[in-house]
Amino acid sequence: MSDNQYDIAVIGAGPGGYVAALKAGQMGAKVAVIEKHHLGGTCLNYGCIPSKALLASAELMHKINSASSYGVTVGAPSFDWTAIQKRKDKVLTKLRGGIKGLFGARKVTLYTGSAQFDGPGKLTVTDAKGKTEAITAKKVIIASGSVPARIPGWPTDPNLVCTSDEALHWDALPQRLMIVGGGVIGCEFACMMHEYGVQVTVVEMMPELLPEMEPALGQALRQVFIKRGMQILTNVKVEDMTAAGAGVKATISGGTVLEIDKVLVATGRRPNTADLNLGSIGLDTDRGFIRVNNRMQSTVNDVYCIGDANGQCLLAHAASAHGITAVEDALGHGKDFDLPIPGAVYTFPEIGSVGMTSVQAAKQGIPIKIGNFPIGFLGKAMAVGEEFGFAQVIRHREDESLLGIHVIGHNATEIIEAGTAMLTTKASSRDLAEMVFAHPTIGEAVKEAAEDAFDQALHSPPKSVATLMAAVK
Repeated sequence: MSDNQYDIAVIGAGPGGYVAALKAGQMGAKVAVIEKHHLGGTCLNYGCIPSKALLASAELMHKINSASSYGVTVGAPSFDWTAIQKRKDKVLTKLRGGIKGLFGARKVTLYTGSAQFDGPGKLTVTDAKGKTEAITAKKVIIASGSVPARIPGWPTDPNLVCTSDEALHWDALPQRLMIVGGGVIGCEFACMMHEYGVQVTVVEMMPELLPEMEPALGQALRQVFIKRGMQILTNVKVEDMTAAGAGVKATISGGTVLEIDKVLVATGRRPNTADLNLGSIGLDTDRGFIRVNNRMQSTVNDVYCIGDANGQCLLAHAASAHGITAVEDALGHGKDFDLPIPGAVYTFPEIGSVGMTSVQAAKQGIPIKIGNFPIGFLGKAMAVGEEFGFAQVIRHREDESLLGIHVIGHNATEIIEAGTAMLTTKASSRDLAEMVFAHPTIGEAVKEAAEDAFDQALHSPPKSVATLMAAVK
């Protein structure tokens, strides 16, 4: 095999692409990765990691402001935005270097540039200076990811209307910020920016925040945000937006005009596949998404697509799992991908969710029983001063199968892993109810909720979502 011939070529070095490359190298394949930007893709450079670094500083500010409730006296906190950004950038640099080191250890060849197909099994890589290089591969894995959606007709100046790509790397903070979209990205930014003294308004056209998740989660988070002083507008649409001097004027449903300094558009993402020259291999897309089967195979032989670009699940950890599935199939060890994918929202309080929601169950006509337990009833929650939130377990009313677990509260993104493990192993809801959880922990709420799904909880939780919401206020 010549230097420019590979068993597997991966387009994109995000959490899907770099994991696929490492897995292929681990399995003995000759692997190439093409990446036009930083290693780690959107997750590492414009998403998961930088947002969590900024949220960590914001949460520390929040904790310090609450110190008196713990009997601790602390002076009024302040922050250095430049220093916060430098810390974030240090984390990104360290992680990029880690990926590069792992590539070296697995003998993965990295090409820096943009990739385009030039026929079946053929790729052209063009670097920043326009220099091209041709490579061939027996199998190609597309891991090109996605980019933030922008709204046509709105101001295009990123200093006025931007996406998360720009907002995570702002040199200075606005005084007044409108976030269009109350999904995961919008809620995380709202939570973060409020702690930095920014006046936050969230506009969501659906009836509740986090519209894709269990409804009670968005309802509870709305309570938190309003109590902290944020303006949360749901069932509201932005009708018009124009630049107005150094700021923006936005007209929302009902004709109300909002004057703000910056707008963050967090209305979703679109696949980053337009520049791959997919026509040269006869690969069609569905609104830019490359549709695949349960082994990540596209409709064209020997071409796979993983992560955001296939539209199945736009989460970093899903992309990584897809990458392993694609590589194993490409190297002759294929199996269908059917694992549950947890969701996490890194607001404070955090949110963790896995499996089916009550809305999804209703649409499918599945009879369910829901168990609930307020986190504030737990000894650990009281002891550490983290009493807000609840756990919810959804089971099949007839066969007791475990359908979904949803948690809002302290460390929920860590707690949800237990629910993911149970769903992955196809444990029943009764198995979950009978598990022994460590005491005292916040995770005990999941066991209590599972018990409540059988009307057997021993610590007298509420029996309905309505009373549950009253308990967490």
